[in-house]
Amino acid sequence: MVEKIRKLMRKKSHYALITGGSQGFGKLLALELSKQHFNVILVALPGENIEQTAAQCRHLGVDAETYEADLTNRDELLKMTEWANNKFNINILINNAGTGGTQCFHKSDLRYIENLIQINVMATSIITHQLLPNLLRQDESYILNVSSMASFSPIGFKTVYSATKRYIQHFSRALCQELKGTSVFVSVVLPGPMKTNAEITGRIEKQGLLGKIGLVTPEKAAKVSIRKMLKRKPYIIVGKRNYINKFLLALLPPQIKMQLMTNAAKREIEG
Repeated sequence: MVEKIRKLMRKKSHYALITGGSQGFGKLLALELSKQHFNVILVALPGENIEQTAAQCRHLGVDAETYEADLTNRDELLKMTEWANNKFNINILINNAGTGGTQCFHKSDLRYIENLIQINVMATSIITHQLLPNLLRQDESYILNVSSMASFSPIGFKTVYSATKRYIQHFSRALCQELKGTSVFVSVVLPGPMKTNAEITGRIEKQGLLGKIGLVTPEKAAKVSIRKMLKRKPYIIVGKRNYINKFLLALLPPQIKMQLMTNAAKREIEG
């Protein structure tokens, strides 16, 4: 009973910071944490109705703070982490903000490629680096990075995206190893396809069978991600189908695996 009271008091004085926390998967992660009585800090681009999501979190009985920033802008990113470090004790960091898409590499706008790398790789790395001393000061802390099932193979037409998500997978697992013996545990979640908005839903539909095999609801993915993060699972896959997918992908020769996934991505463009 005493331990339960202590844990509740820690929750009241600590915060979980979620990037991309205003909508989609990030919003559902924030709501799931709020249901479990964690205060939240939502970080998102300006104009994404962040206050609406914060109000939903507060309705669940927690404090919800907000910060609008463009994570492709290094100065804004560093101002956000400085603000968070100065004002809050942070014991959960969720690097959810990310971007994707399906394009011919040589026809892509250079800004599109830069943004993919800046948000998926640089922002995750810098935010983690800047907030890690704060996390290490807490008795028990967690980092959850959002990768993708796309990280298991190079994929044509998702050339940069799959590479950035592979980075997130390796970065997370290496950092988890490095932080052994500290108060911080690092998990990486590799969700399958999720229909989080109309654009993504359209792309999944165009992929055909391969895009639908590992389909999971974002609500289920959020619930499983938070539960397994708090259980200190380093490697989180959502849904039995995606466990099977991972096993089958491991059996396939790399060239065949890459061809199958590239064909599915190509259908997004041709569709």
